[in-house]
Amino acid sequence: MPNDNAVMARRREMATEHLLFKTMEYVEQRHPGLLDMLEQSLDHLGDPAEDETKDDKAVQEIARRMIEGARREI
Repeated sequence: MPNDNAVMARRREMATEHLLFKTMEYVEQRHPGLLDMLEQSLDHLGDPAEDETKDDKAVQEIARRMIEGARREI
């Protein structure tokens, strides 16, 4: 049986991503430039982990793919 905490975390992540994507699309359609600004900010995004799992580039790539996905939907 799956870990209930893991299941809830996955569900929250999916819901949050959906709401974030729709918000990004909505704002970009009304105020062009949001996605460009977000893309330019990615160098400041990092992984908060303090162990061997820390990977700033992986976190930045996830954000980059999210921005690219939002651009495709507009």
